[in-house]
Amino acid sequence: MRRTRALRMMIVVVLGIVLAGCGAPGPGSDQSAGPSADGQFPVTITTAFGEVTVPERPQRVVALGWGDAETALSLGVQPVGAADWLPVGGDGVPPWVPADKRYTTPPTMLGTMEVDVEAVAALEPDLILDTRASGDPQRYDLLSRLGVPVVSIPPGGESYLTTWDRQLDMVGKALGKSAEAAQQKAALEAKFQQAAAAHPQFAGKTAAVGAKMVGSYGAYVNGGSRLEFVERLGFRQSPALQAQAGDNFFISVSPERVDLFNADLTVLFPIGLSATEIDRDPPVQAVPSVREGRAVVLHDEQVAQAFSAGTAGGMSYALDEVVPLIERAQAG
Repeated sequence: MRRTRALRMMIVVVLGIVLAGCGAPGPGSDQSAGPSADGQFPVTITTAFGEVTVPERPQRVVALGWGDAETALSLGVQPVGAADWLPVGGDGVPPWVPADKRYTTPPTMLGTMEVDVEAVAALEPDLILDTRASGDPQRYDLLSRLGVPVVSIPPGGESYLTTWDRQLDMVGKALGKSAEAAQQKAALEAKFQQAAAAHPQFAGKTAAVGAKMVGSYGAYVNGGSRLEFVERLGFRQSPALQAQAGDNFFISVSPERVDLFNADLTVLFPIGLSATEIDRDPPVQAVPSVREGRAVVLHDEQVAQAFSAGTAGGMSYALDEVVPLIERAQAG
């Protein structure tokens, strides 16, 4: 079961890389979920495919985008159908979601990358959330044919790169929960600020964030939640890695070029294998930042998932667990 889950996660990441390289809908207004009277309907959300109006408070929500179900749950709404993106199995709810925010009635699980439109239709939804997804027009068209509001990626957004705060804005407005969403945003932003203030030694240092998959490594570039995490703590992206970025948010790193992970801080985690394979990999262990103890390898699967989730809850949990690891690594 662990191999199957790990393989699914690897497929999600690799397909996300490909889709991100294929471009995204054109730019638009940043006001994808502007202010409104909380809880009053109708509401209109601006997406990459235009304005979407939710006529009344939704009762049957299907959450398809990465983190959409978790975000809805955090706002007190239980989707009737959901995708398991991490994947954690069961009802798709990651372990850091509090007990009082979990499902009382398990949702219908709808897979991850592929949309089974018939399965979605059978749930008779009155709202479909797809805020962190591929942004593929064909996917949007298929879902739109069901005749219900589809809240897709924001204007100017890229495949799978909707930020946690923008996702909160859009989902919160669509559900009539903007006030609760704003509270979550403020709480997480304050938590990052407190962590950065408590560790002034992080400011201005370089960071490299990467993952080991079967047969290769990869590095995160051009934004994304993993880079945002370290940047909000005061670090800056490694110039050596960013110089290799191109247009993608994730680049392959061959075994011969793992030296690109050298930085004041190196953060690595596994996808589809055990973290011990990073520990036992001679080329990686020879990277100066790793050899000198300035690296953090995320061995705990739950911590690695939280670090990668890109949701408010995941990032909050990762702050509690990862910052102490970074602190120890920086102490030498």
